[in-house]
Amino acid sequence: MKHLTTNKYVVSWIEEMAAMTQPDKIVWIDGTEEQAEALRAEACATGEIIKLNQEKLPNCYLHRTAVNDVARVEGRTYICTEKKEDAGNINNWMAPAEMKAKLFKLYTGSMKGRTMYVIPYSMGVVGSDFAKYGIELTDSIYVVLNMLIMTRVGTNVLEALGDSADYIKGLHAKADIDEENRYITHFPETNEIMSVNSGYGGNVLLGKKCFALRIASYLGRKEGWMAEHMLILGVKYPNGEKKYITAAFPSACGKTNLAMLIPPKALKAEGYEVECVGDDIAWLRVNKEDGKLYAVNPENGFFGVAPGTNEKSNPNALHTCLRDTIFTNVVHDTKNNTVWWEGLDNNPPQPGDAIDWKGNPWDCTKYDKKDKSTCGAHPNSRFTALAKNCPCISPEFDSLKGVPVSAIVFGGRRAKTAPLVYQSFNWQHGSFVGSIMASETTAAAAGAVGVVRRDPMAMRPFVGYNMGDYWKHWLDMGKVIPNAPKIFHVNWFRTDDEGHFIWPGFGDNLRVLLWILARCEDKVDAVETAIGYVPKAEDINIEGLEGVTIDTIRDLLTVDVPSWKADVENIKEFYAQVGEAVPATMYEELAALEARLG
Repeated sequence: MKHLTTNKYVVSWIEEMAAMTQPDKIVWIDGTEEQAEALRAEACATGEIIKLNQEKLPNCYLHRTAVNDVARVEGRTYICTEKKEDAGNINNWMAPAEMKAKLFKLYTGSMKGRTMYVIPYSMGVVGSDFAKYGIELTDSIYVVLNMLIMTRVGTNVLEALGDSADYIKGLHAKADIDEENRYITHFPETNEIMSVNSGYGGNVLLGKKCFALRIASYLGRKEGWMAEHMLILGVKYPNGEKKYITAAFPSACGKTNLAMLIPPKALKAEGYEVECVGDDIAWLRVNKEDGKLYAVNPENGFFGVAPGTNEKSNPNALHTCLRDTIFTNVVHDTKNNTVWWEGLDNNPPQPGDAIDWKGNPWDCTKYDKKDKSTCGAHPNSRFTALAKNCPCISPEFDSLKGVPVSAIVFGGRRAKTAPLVYQSFNWQHGSFVGSIMASETTAAAAGAVGVVRRDPMAMRPFVGYNMGDYWKHWLDMGKVIPNAPKIFHVNWFRTDDEGHFIWPGFGDNLRVLLWILARCEDKVDAVETAIGYVPKAEDINIEGLEGVTIDTIRDLLTVDVPSWKADVENIKEFYAQVGEAVPATMYEELAALEARLG
């Protein structure tokens, strides 16, 4: 076969993998629309995807995964380093040789009767300082079509790579979609990712969490930059000035909604706008010219959760997926040949016109909110959509140098502990604040409600090495950023005694972001507390906000000392779990917090 490159490192690796997996043929993906269209037609002919109503949803398709293959599987995700301590206690670990012996058995002959697709892709704009290149080998057209949306694919990637060996190798085979033999494995020391027996996005779109976070976090530490599970947004002021924020939240904390926020009426009328640079991943580097931290979104698309996305919660996300989108595991409205999911609207397709995510007829009248098994769309059903189709996408989306970050925001879902917003004392304390990030489980998560789950920097499932060493990298970065962003923590989820949310959230979160940005420019004062700097209640703009008074804000900003004291004990347990690699600095910060709480 003819390769699209003469790069000997690439060609020999592809031939080695093909000899093992034994595909009938090898097809290079060149990034052209002609080839993509031919692949879509082929996938429609085999039933792998369904072409939707082209008038209502142009260039949109529906796909269903296997019923046993609907989400990322943390229990089957491994970091394979020579030494166990380099992977740390939070990650699953296996020695590379042992893991490869297991994988190669599963890969051998796995592509017989199938086609191997070779996808050259870039995370970040091809040719920029931020860009990193990868090649994914897969036997799934679904993966190819998703990678064409989520990453920058094409022959220009091969030109940029040239004769270099500096690329990330990714091998994916569907094999038998056997969950007992499903592995999503990372070899950070040799730049390899191997995934087998899954067809679900998070496990098989190897540019996403596997490369852009797990491998990239390892590379970032080695090379002096950061790969973070963060949205990037720009706030445009009425005078035209723009400021940028990155933010990290655990799942189910409204990350995508914040990334695509629509200002509330009162602020919109004044001329405020919000622009989305990214909804999920940020790569951050120190800019030599001005000494600031700059961020890019290495992805090219959004892989968003469909249920709950609607005209009210996130109109921008909804409008993004009205064209050029692949929907996965949602309801098929066969009457209109469109899609539906729980929380989209109150007009589900009627019995006889609806096929659920499993491919069975679905009766909306039997849906019970409390029973997930009655859902028409899987709770983790997805849309893969082009970022450039987002109505509020930033003009800086394709910037080669990224955007300057004024503030880094951490967040979690806490009923009582964390106030609406507070600022860390400095970068070191801010890194500590990130390390103790947590959310309380909601009814959506398995198990008991209200259990605190620590998710440092929202990176618990995504750090490609030891969590303690990752925290040390954060502390080290603080010493090399001359003009570092300020670090904050927010909590949109404080509840009253009846369990109702006190803060309205959604677009009104901009009011809090404006205080954060004002603090970054020393334009407002703050009150020093045991946990950090808290706003003066009158400095949060509540103009036009119904049902929220200055007293409501005061209540939202109180520091609940007993809750924090209990939290300190929980943090100690978590640090012990992370183990010996926790930097001494983090323990010093924890002791200082405990002392301040009295």
